[in-house]
Amino acid sequence: MTPVRMRRPLRLAGALALAACLALTGCGGKADNPAATAAKADKKAAAPDRVEPLSGTPKPQLPVTVTSAEGKKVTVKSADRIVPLTGALNEIVFTLGLGDKVVAKDITATFEQAGKLPTVTRGHDVSAESVLSLRPTIVIGDTTSGPAEAMQQIRDAGIPVVLLDTAKSLEDVSERIEDVAEVLGVEQAGEQLVRRTEDRIAAVQKGIPQPKDGRKPRVAFLYLRGTAAVYLIGGADSGAGSLLEAAGAVDAGAESGLKKDFTAITPEALAKAQPDVILVMTKGLESVGGVDGLVKIPGVAETPAGMDRRVVDIPDGVLLNYGPRTDEVLKSLVDQLYGGAK
Repeated sequence: MTPVRMRRPLRLAGALALAACLALTGCGGKADNPAATAAKADKKAAAPDRVEPLSGTPKPQLPVTVTSAEGKKVTVKSADRIVPLTGALNEIVFTLGLGDKVVAKDITATFEQAGKLPTVTRGHDVSAESVLSLRPTIVIGDTTSGPAEAMQQIRDAGIPVVLLDTAKSLEDVSERIEDVAEVLGVEQAGEQLVRRTEDRIAAVQKGIPQPKDGRKPRVAFLYLRGTAAVYLIGGADSGAGSLLEAAGAVDAGAESGLKKDFTAITPEALAKAQPDVILVMTKGLESVGGVDGLVKIPGVAETPAGMDRRVVDIPDGVLLNYGPRTDEVLKSLVDQLYGGAK
């Protein structure tokens, strides 16, 4: 069989692992703003957090032999009991139509269909004992899954473990879907899902308005966890750059010269970035008390975005997943950017 194509490891893995931990395990605390919480509840009620599986249930054509990210050849003989170790991988497996074969989830798999599954990973921290107790026939993770000792414990128990390089941009979406489909022996379903996803992303991009003055909106991606005193601005490796570019915007952090994934927010950094709009994760915005709390962070109120209170928020569990729901993320970003963001 053709080996699964692997991309280079993601340099911001540590930052995003921290993000997942703080966002979804309670490390960063909860918001104290009742109005913001109520608004988010209303949004969730209007748009349930669900994935949209392909019609029909594909029949895995197994065994297949693939090459895992660490260079090991792995033979997958059964997809009867699948354990995806990240929320993004959970989304792909469910959307391929194999949700009934999934027996566990990562804490970042927040969509409705995965709600009753046991959690075996938290912010890329894998519990080998929890995984093994579910008797999986295949475990799929990525280069951020760990610790290494836990992954080796699963392999030593005779469970096939396939790791994929972490998707970090819009360009990785199709390849990631194809990789997962190949591992599970459902390549035809993978091709179908790739076509659907690419078509939907293209449809969103067709509707992006062109700025009358030719000036693209400058957007700064801020990672916030108020009660943990974590205030970061995204740079070239934040993972948000290609999404902003696809939405017709400029990544203000990267364009201002920030090379790393994330840098501590300072008035100087914000003044240099000069964002017209601020992009945040929904829980991050809640953790600082909504927009009212956001503009109190030193330097924010002095930016064009802060003065105009232009803030775009997207749910933590999907913003940087780069998977089958990327079109939904892009549409939300576009609608908020050009349709009167907060």
